[in-house]
Amino acid sequence: MSTDLSPREQQVLDFLAASQPQMLDLLQRIVDIDSGSYHKSGVDAVIAQLRAHLEHHGVQCDIHPNAQAGNCMRASVAGSGKPVVLMGHCDTVFGEGTAALRPFRVEDDTAYGPGVADMKAGLVINSFVLSAFARAGIEAPMVGLYTADEEIASPASRPFIEANAVQALAVFNSEPGRPSRNVVTGRKGAMFVDCEVTGISAHSGVNHQEGASAIEALCRKVVQMHQLTSYDSGTTVNVGLIQGGLSVNTVAPQARASIDVRFKTAEAMEDVKAKLAAIMAQNDVHGTCAHITQQRYFLPLVQSEASKRLFDAYVDSAASIGFGTSGEYTGGSADSGFTAAAGIPTLCGTGPVGGKVHTADEWLKVSSMVPRAQAIALTALRMLRTQA
Repeated sequence: MSTDLSPREQQVLDFLAASQPQMLDLLQRIVDIDSGSYHKSGVDAVIAQLRAHLEHHGVQCDIHPNAQAGNCMRASVAGSGKPVVLMGHCDTVFGEGTAALRPFRVEDDTAYGPGVADMKAGLVINSFVLSAFARAGIEAPMVGLYTADEEIASPASRPFIEANAVQALAVFNSEPGRPSRNVVTGRKGAMFVDCEVTGISAHSGVNHQEGASAIEALCRKVVQMHQLTSYDSGTTVNVGLIQGGLSVNTVAPQARASIDVRFKTAEAMEDVKAKLAAIMAQNDVHGTCAHITQQRYFLPLVQSEASKRLFDAYVDSAASIGFGTSGEYTGGSADSGFTAAAGIPTLCGTGPVGGKVHTADEWLKVSSMVPRAQAIALTALRMLRTQA
């Protein structure tokens, strides 16, 4: 444990050290709430639980309403100077009814449940770090950002993040720590694209020649889109969903697809975006036309020199707490890309250790909750003291 802390700063780490039972209680309450990205009332219910906890410990909370998506929340501990920002999303990938089918449970040192690692445990430790600062009466600025729709690329939450993190001293995004116990120092960006092709309907037996198949046109485009994948550059394109047609004996007048695109840099994003637009503009089947109906983006997390210094400070703090960690790269995308792209020192994957996320076997290592919370707190304390 660190020996360079004032009594009030040590109080922060001591509060966290004693908090595992309370952390588990809060985690159970929010894991047992369905909060899929499109389930506004569920996301809002998770926010309500976290708000009640934070306000009980003296943390100021402000709700930022969204008409369609769940609400966002800004939680803050007062202080002068640039704040340390803790981020986390309240939504999961799971549909309504999942929590009732497989509610939160703990077996030995492992917890299970929908979203337990991605990223409700991260929300819990962020909330306890904020609470620890407030209870200790440390006049150092700290902000918690709780968002609503990260799993669908944060269309409602991105402006909230960018507006509230713009002046941050540092950002910790408490996505799950890797099964290796590492944090995340780099992520791919992502683009989720929906497209639609229209054709001409015709009876497939009586007047087939008068039709123009939207399905055929889409399939030709799928082949071209998949050819944009380049493992050397790190760009991948996957058409994950297709729909189309009216009946087996009708030339299809419409077809739709949803496309997942991953890339390592902003330049690669612009390149693949232009190529997708060109593919959409091609007339693959006479009488058909195609257009993109929706595009949503995650920016890549590229480690800057400032982010590298933040990572080094975190590793040093983790060693003081008593655990070792390193950094690793992942093809998954997250809100941390938005803050990194804005030039803010950013570290991701600072949540408790977990794995098999987005599956029925998602797990969380319970014993990692307190030390991961302490590592965030100690790094923040040291940074804020240097700033002061």
